[in-house]
Amino acid sequence: MIPETTHYLTCKDYTVSDKDFDLLYHSSLDMLETFPQPKAEELSGYYESDDYISHTDSKKSGIDKLYQFVKKIALASKLELLNSFKTADKNLLDVGCGTGDFLLTCKNNGWKVTGVEPNAKAKIIAENKLAGEFASEIYSEIHHLKNDLQFDVITLWHVLEHVPNLDNYIATLKSRLKPEGILIVAVPNFKSYDANYYKQFWAAYDVPRHLWHFSKKSIRLLFEKYEMSVVKILPMWFDSFYVSLLSEKYKNGKGNFLKAFYISLISNIKAITTKEHSSLIYLLKNVKN
Repeated sequence: MIPETTHYLTCKDYTVSDKDFDLLYHSSLDMLETFPQPKAEELSGYYESDDYISHTDSKKSGIDKLYQFVKKIALASKLELLNSFKTADKNLLDVGCGTGDFLLTCKNNGWKVTGVEPNAKAKIIAENKLAGEFASEIYSEIHHLKNDLQFDVITLWHVLEHVPNLDNYIATLKSRLKPEGILIVAVPNFKSYDANYYKQFWAAYDVPRHLWHFSKKSIRLLFEKYEMSVVKILPMWFDSFYVSLLSEKYKNGKGNFLKAFYISLISNIKAITTKEHSSLIYLLKNVKN
């Protein structure tokens, strides 16, 4: 993005390649960048793993089962958040919809849903879940949407960190949002206690699939360029535990349930005062001129 960077950490890809990647700190944005970033044609290969659970619906391991359990709770919470908005038509675009559970939940509760999912296997699973008399459309890229389509709510649940052309993507999101619409962006927070505790083993760095690593300041500055402002920030309480459990596995070769619970508990307690939770949900709106 910009040349003024300093080395922050070196992390390993524990999911696919076992390769090392550097995290570079952009002081002006208070943000980290993964370096080197895979070329566009190489990036999809880093998602080809049974361990990448958001694309598979796997329930094989204990960590998989925990993920699915937490996901059920999170789906109810996300739906409650959406239903709190006063929207004209209840039109939702979920970018990076994975296997479609969030879209299905919203559709079953009166929302008109559209999804974007670049992973072919996950896209097929999502399409099958949403098939029926009023089948919903799932696109492989946001640029494939019909030109005139705009939405009351656009959601990116742990997606923005995966996007190669960050500035262009934010501009595209803005163009797809109705003037009074709400953009929801959930991302890991590298300023959290669990990130600082686990350092290079922190699972939410997830290099090189996560190309960017955000702070509250970076989100504010990135979207300000496109005349959007953060109107509210919400915590994702459960993320610290799931991330800590994976981080224990990366650090020590196995998941330590009790240690992960302890670290995640401390992280959440500290975040009550610091507001630096393991993951944060940003609600953004267009700035009124």
